Amino acid sequence: MGIRRTESGPAGGVGGGGGGPGADDMEQLTVAVRVRPLAPAERARGRVAEASDDKMVTLQENDGDKNDVLRQKRRHEKHFVYDLAFGEDSSQKQLYEKTTKPLIGDVLQGFNATVFAYGPTGAGKTYTMVGTVEQPGIMVRAMNDLFKYMAEKKDELEFKMSLSYLEIYNENIRDLLKPSSGTLELREDAKKGTIEVAGLSEVSTMNTKEVMKLLTKGNKERTMESTAANSTSSRSHALLMVTVRQQSRVRDIHESVKVGRLYMIDLAGSERAKRTKNQGKRLQEGAHINRSLLALGNCINALAVKGAKYVNYRDSKLTRLLKDALSGNCRTVMIAHISPAMAQREETFNTLVYADRAKNITNKVGAGLGYR
Repeated sequence: MGIRRTESGPAGGVGGGGGGPGADDMEQLTVAVRVRPLAPAERARGRVAEASDDKMVTLQENDGDKNDVLRQKRRHEKHFVYDLAFGEDSSQKQLYEKTTKPLIGDVLQGFNATVFAYGPTGAGKTYTMVGTVEQPGIMVRAMNDLFKYMAEKKDELEFKMSLSYLEIYNENIRDLLKPSSGTLELREDAKKGTIEVAGLSEVSTMNTKEVMKLLTKGNKERTMESTAANSTSSRSHALLMVTVRQQSRVRDIHESVKVGRLYMIDLAGSERAKRTKNQGKRLQEGAHINRSLLALGNCINALAVKGAKYVNYRDSKLTRLLKDALSGNCRTVMIAHISPAMAQREETFNTLVYADRAKNITNKVGAGLGYR
């Protein structure tokens, strides 16, 4: 895309993010956990997980069988502490304002930022990221805040915003806004040290309603299938990439174009094959999903170990695309999603452990994409 990095980050706070990161700031990946509400059919058996406060999630150690007195006496809890924890009654607005709104100011200063949703099928990832017309998710709310800022500064600054929306399905990349383009390839620019998706379309827009239409159109193209875990399971990872270019309206031959990028990712479900009862094609899909999530987990584990010399990003297209988000010049938020239902205790535990490990990742946040 013809973009190279600037030598130093811009100063001062803009938008919802306050003061931007300094050129040499070391930051941990921010980890949040959201607990979805119990479904009516799940209430009879009770809950095994809940957000104890705005940072802690409590998980029951056993199934809590009320007829087993001895087991009840042995029952105890595990406590997990994160940067943020959202209970069953948390709103879309609360979650957005605490996890993603702070990133908007950084993007507007020319930095990169990423927010991704992780967790098993049916835990609420797509609701958090996309939402509904009545309760829009992170993607729409983030775009709305960007539009508001650009409208406020239109007399001082000239903006150009573009977005791309892709899915990774069975290790193949598809353009959700232009599905007729077929399978796309990843290309690495050795000079810039960046990964690009060759042929990925970019759509320019300055309107929230148009964004919702584009997301709706893209999601209709996304690969969805029924599994035993969820009647409308996302079988692919979906990534919305928003690029904001800005420069002063007072032209100067030395004036740079400031570029920031926001990646918003709805990962496929992380559950194991035995729970989905998948066979044939669904089983193959699950194998690809779990392979890419395992690769992501391996990267997270390696990054979490201080002094680790090698992190293998090349095991999947997902980790290659997320390389900058996890290790490089990017402020990143991971939102792990869990179900409090008794039947999903194992998946909930695995997700909480995965998120706990991710807390140890530290990124060096420097300048953004900078100028052309």
